[in-house]
Amino acid sequence: MSLLEVRNLRKSFGGVSAVADLSFELNSGEMLALIGPNGAGKSTCFDLLSGQLRADAGRVLLEGRDIATLPPQSIWQLGVARTFQVPAIFSSMTVRENVQMALISRHRAVWRFSRPASALFRGEADTLLAEVEMARQAERAVGVLAYGDLKRVELAIALAGSPRLLLMDEPTAGMAADARGALIGLARRLVRERGLAVLFTEHDMEVVFGAADRVLVLDRGALIAAGDPAAVRENQRVRDIYLGVE
Repeated sequence: MSLLEVRNLRKSFGGVSAVADLSFELNSGEMLALIGPNGAGKSTCFDLLSGQLRADAGRVLLEGRDIATLPPQSIWQLGVARTFQVPAIFSSMTVRENVQMALISRHRAVWRFSRPASALFRGEADTLLAEVEMARQAERAVGVLAYGDLKRVELAIALAGSPRLLLMDEPTAGMAADARGALIGLARRLVRERGLAVLFTEHDMEVVFGAADRVLVLDRGALIAAGDPAAVRENQRVRDIYLGVE
């Protein structure tokens, strides 16, 4: 059984079909790229998988359990984490405190606020920060970090939920080339070491074709191609619609 099975997923806004009868599977230990032109339906798909939007039709199965109608918090508790194009981080807190807040939520430890929040799950937070190579900056305020480091902190926050499935929405957007490579390399390592399943969107085709095990291509909400990176790169319809290669 695949970790994630998406079956005939549909979502429309008025008369516009944002996701049209989308079906695919994703296995543990696999990186799957979801690409396509602006407006293709990628972010809408992520919103449906993470519970931010309710599908008009279709099923989202996580190890056989349909999560399509669950709220975001319940989906997160089941092991689905997400990072965003713009990092969702508390800029007034330190790096460690941001991860601690995610751990508090994961362990439902609000009742333990008789102790300072900064004292809760400190060791676990530091372990996660070491995993994303941010341990030395644990005491720094998030607001002074470089953009690439913000992305690493957001990844540590996502890992605080002990995810089985990680949704990464434009993970390298706004980053310099060397930082993009480092972040995707980190994601590949997490897939290998943790057995994570990763679904990611990305406009940098060098990142996509270098990191993905498989690639899905959307256009106007519909799946137009799927396969290994080499096959998708050579698909004439994908080249015409998205890659811009003659």
